[in-house]
Amino acid sequence: MTIEHLSSMEIRLSCNLDDANFETTADVPPLEGMIGQERAVRATDFGLRIKRPGYNIFMTGLTGTGKLSYAQSIVEKISADEPAPDDWMYVYNFEHPGEPLALNLPAGIGADFCHQVEDLVEDLKEIIPKAFDGEDYESQKSVHVKEFQDARSELLEELNKVAQDKGFALKRTSSGFVTIPLKDGEQIGEEDYDKLDQETKDELEKNSNDVQIKAMEIMRKVQKLEKELKEKLKELDQEFGMAAVGHLFNELLDDYYQYPEVKKYLEAFQEDVLSNLSDFRSDEEDQQNPMSWLRQQGHEQSERRYTVNLLVDNRETDGAPMVYETNPSYYNLLGRVEYENRFGTVTTDFSMIKAGALHRANGGYLILQARDVLTSIQSWEVLKRVLRTSEIRIENISEHFGLVAMSTLRPQPIPIDVKVVMIGNPFIYFLLYHYDEDFRKLFKIKADFDIEMERQDNHVTKMASFISFHCNSQNLRHFNRAAVAEIVEYSTRLAEKQDKLSTRFNEIVDLLFEADAWAEIEGADLIGREHVEKALEEMVYRSNKYEQRIVDSIKEGEILLDLEGEKVGQINALSVIDQGDYRFGRPSRITASTYLGRKGIINIERESELSGRLHSKGIMILNGYLGSKYGTLVPLNLTASLCFEQSYGGVDGDSASAAELYALLSSLAEVPLRQDLAVTGSINQKGEIQPVGGVSAKIEGFFMACKSKGLTGKQGVIIPGKNKKSLMLKKEVVEAVKKGLFNIYCIDSVDDGMELLSGLKPGRLTKKGTFSKGSFNQKVLSKVQHFNEIMLKEKGSEPADGNKRGSSK
Repeated sequence: MTIEHLSSMEIRLSCNLDDANFETTADVPPLEGMIGQERAVRATDFGLRIKRPGYNIFMTGLTGTGKLSYAQSIVEKISADEPAPDDWMYVYNFEHPGEPLALNLPAGIGADFCHQVEDLVEDLKEIIPKAFDGEDYESQKSVHVKEFQDARSELLEELNKVAQDKGFALKRTSSGFVTIPLKDGEQIGEEDYDKLDQETKDELEKNSNDVQIKAMEIMRKVQKLEKELKEKLKELDQEFGMAAVGHLFNELLDDYYQYPEVKKYLEAFQEDVLSNLSDFRSDEEDQQNPMSWLRQQGHEQSERRYTVNLLVDNRETDGAPMVYETNPSYYNLLGRVEYENRFGTVTTDFSMIKAGALHRANGGYLILQARDVLTSIQSWEVLKRVLRTSEIRIENISEHFGLVAMSTLRPQPIPIDVKVVMIGNPFIYFLLYHYDEDFRKLFKIKADFDIEMERQDNHVTKMASFISFHCNSQNLRHFNRAAVAEIVEYSTRLAEKQDKLSTRFNEIVDLLFEADAWAEIEGADLIGREHVEKALEEMVYRSNKYEQRIVDSIKEGEILLDLEGEKVGQINALSVIDQGDYRFGRPSRITASTYLGRKGIINIERESELSGRLHSKGIMILNGYLGSKYGTLVPLNLTASLCFEQSYGGVDGDSASAAELYALLSSLAEVPLRQDLAVTGSINQKGEIQPVGGVSAKIEGFFMACKSKGLTGKQGVIIPGKNKKSLMLKKEVVEAVKKGLFNIYCIDSVDDGMELLSGLKPGRLTKKGTFSKGSFNQKVLSKVQHFNEIMLKEKGSEPADGNKRGSSK
């Protein structure tokens, strides 16, 4: 038998910092790095340093374990030692205007290039008009024009001479020349022409055709001369244009000769300028034209193709970039092509291409929340595609669904080298790992954050450094040693293990903030234990309304709960109610009835569909225990019903299986059980008491119920022996145990608990197949044998009805 009556020293592990080498957290250096997450830290460090495809990191763990804070701090530290990545730009594609070109330059040079191009365009707008307004250009242009005019005049003279020789005069019209017959140097009218004889008319007709043929020949020569003039003028324009702007482009080409793609773009730029010099030349007639504003709009649009869209500017980036995208939508990740309305028409161009988080993180690190990515339409798919192909291709999301058929740009893809750190919970990790075949290829590093760490001296010291860090970074008052000790004890309570500390740092930080607020309210310059205790007290008070109502209902007798005396087939069990932000223990009455039958144990909660699977499993284990304990000695012809009284919600978990068994055995043995004791613990088929969760909350829940009706000194809770190290009870309970007003017992087996509850020895199994006389187990066995005897008598007499049964409650 191993029944242990715990002392006040065993139910709460205090933190003694009297020998600590600091008076307040102001004397402690702020924390650098992470506390108690060695496994996750090693995995993250390795994942950040290995530069291979697919070695992205998935940080998994429960919320509040510091994943995001650590990810940001470690990435910032590592990225600071890495070079800044290139700037990226989109420019106009002179060969394929619908496919903007992507150019990259070293960090900071991209902005310089943009400014240089802007200055170049301004210089072109100033220099080109001046170059064509000079006398030299006009004189050379005049030479070509005069040559053309002289040649055209000679040809027209030749045509006139041929016409006169043939007896015709020429009249120029919009469609060419019209021949008019002459007689004695005078034009012949229609009346005179009609008086001519037919022979003369035929001759004039023939001569007119000859003149028309000659005129067509002359016009072809004139058109050829016009074409030659245009070519000469174009060559002249390009000659003067090159003379005016060539040195500007040469300077840029010299500056960027080591960047082939940039050089190629500048050469195409120069060629396009020389081909469109008219866009830069002022025209007085255009300015006087009422529609000049429309032409001006066209000029402005033409000039936009000479701009540079600086997509990613890393001139102020120290080291590799770190981007934490809080809203990872499709466009926020991938970038977008924007549109604008011009005169009722939706238009776009390369200058309206906007960068996404992937562009900004290129060459560095991108931190994402898994849930945000998965709940945004197409974000997860586009992220995987980018990581698989190692390039960013900006596309319209509507094209994936075939919703809108719109002409748009096809920007040149940008190669990407990025390390993605995704943060999520274990459920998301396992879901993706098992159901997404790409996930395990793209996220090969798992950084698993634990919810607890060892309560060692170095971790306690780091906890003080953790507090110091937040005092400095959040401008909080510093904590004295007693306050730090109280926070360490709170961390142990969160971990529910005396040798552990919790790594749910969000909850600890909340406590720091609230303790600082209470110190401010009281006008204290330093945060002490009393401020931390006040913060904890108020945190509980804000959320314990339902708990207090249950305690009041017990006190007023609305919830039936006996806290004194003894009852057969009745016991006090303990459960935990979790409200999310607060959880507490609730005592409940369990009753059992046993009678002759063959149905075994009837779980009333299960029959009423209020039992969860784990609770149903626990009932089945009771069947197994009864069979192994007594069924090997006598047949078990019994039916038993178990019920959580006044339970109107669902019941789940097996932590009440020990209490249910005690109530059932009490009913069978007709032995009363103490009502001033409550029981928690699960059992296995061998009768061993197994540890359960929430044991501190359960004890405190029963303590509150007893306190509401008055502590007698006999009341207490029976818990599994394996839960002894899980106790971190409130100081109020500790004080009551110290004064002998409340008791906590640890047991390891069903027999241990039965002895405590009934006052009877469990008894040993004898060679005769019975237990020690007067023992509890012998009473149970005797009752089962009595049921068997009744069953045999019924079979012998074969009664007409089945109402003849023995029963016990």
